[in-house]
Amino acid sequence: MMTHCPVCRSPRSVAFLHREQVPVHQNLVVATPEQARRLTRGALDMVACEDCGFVFNRAFDSGRLAYGEDYDNTQSCSPYFDAYLDDLARHLVEAKGVRHAHVVEVGCGKGHFLRKLVSYPGAENRGTGFDPSYVGPDRDGEGKLVFERRFYGADCADVPADVVVCRHVIEHVPEPLSLLQAVRAALIGSPRARVFFETPCVEWILKNRILWDFFYEHCSLFTAASLSLAFARAGFHVEGVRHIFGGQYLWLEATPAEGAPAADPVDAGRVAALARAYGCSEGVRREEWALRLRDLRRQGAVALWGAGAKGATLANLVDPDGELIDCIVDVNPNKQGRHLPGTGHPIVSPAALAVRGVRNAVLMNPNYRDENLRLLSEVGIACNLIDWT
Repeated sequence: MMTHCPVCRSPRSVAFLHREQVPVHQNLVVATPEQARRLTRGALDMVACEDCGFVFNRAFDSGRLAYGEDYDNTQSCSPYFDAYLDDLARHLVEAKGVRHAHVVEVGCGKGHFLRKLVSYPGAENRGTGFDPSYVGPDRDGEGKLVFERRFYGADCADVPADVVVCRHVIEHVPEPLSLLQAVRAALIGSPRARVFFETPCVEWILKNRILWDFFYEHCSLFTAASLSLAFARAGFHVEGVRHIFGGQYLWLEATPAEGAPAADPVDAGRVAALARAYGCSEGVRREEWALRLRDLRRQGAVALWGAGAKGATLANLVDPDGELIDCIVDVNPNKQGRHLPGTGHPIVSPAALAVRGVRNAVLMNPNYRDENLRLLSEVGIACNLIDWT
């Protein structure tokens, strides 16, 4: 069990959330309900550092995880999210001048975002993606894209990089400074490289008391201040951190720093207070959602909309035996016809809701409300969408 903060090494922390026997994976594609229920489990023991505000699972065991071809956290099947990625690519090319560059993406997934940066009109970029779970050709885009099925680290210094992009990876790493130091070491021959990282904002989660945004895969969660501190300690100069995606994510921009790392002091009092308040309300929130689902169930079948980590977490928390929730809706065709990790709930397409008699669907993320309403309208299904607030 971790006793010191992985970012600032402080021993002072606030324990605020404990859950036993949670599935360690939320995004595995599972063929049968039996396999889904037999998945490896672990403990959540979330603490907030009182000195820098970093939040981590001190009971995390990376040996329980197995990222491979059956892991699928693809979000780009959603037109809303794909448009968000288009805006992000546009920001990098148009606002940040990422042109005629060799872009390295750390944790590229299926390579969707890297392809956007390389295919952006007039950008003339090349790209190398690193991810052990990557599925697809080793080379693509007329030779402009190369994919390597391995982790990116100090041993990749022979891969020159003008730009390093890392989206939604660092929250999966129990020692985030090790990842950042490895990236810094890989850039020893690229002192002018620019670095862009995206990760969830834990302050947003705590402030809004989101029940399903703490789960096993995300062992390391940052505030803007603690993310800046981690980068500074790893040898980067942080140019800025901003909130994006409706405040849910942090976007950091940095460059390799010269000389000894420097870091500004952090006031973590607000984060510690938010963590305590979250912990005090967590049991009540779980019971409120169980009661809410029971009430909705009396009106007809109930679905959760979103078979990613959020949907998997809520289902495992309030309906582990599959008595309240009929199914999980997801637009990712690779997940449809499969089953939710931990509980075994069936995952279906939006078109299947009418056949199953679903009257109400709980939205796992309100950002997708308009898109989901359009999907329902297109298939002629009357279904109430329930927000999480």
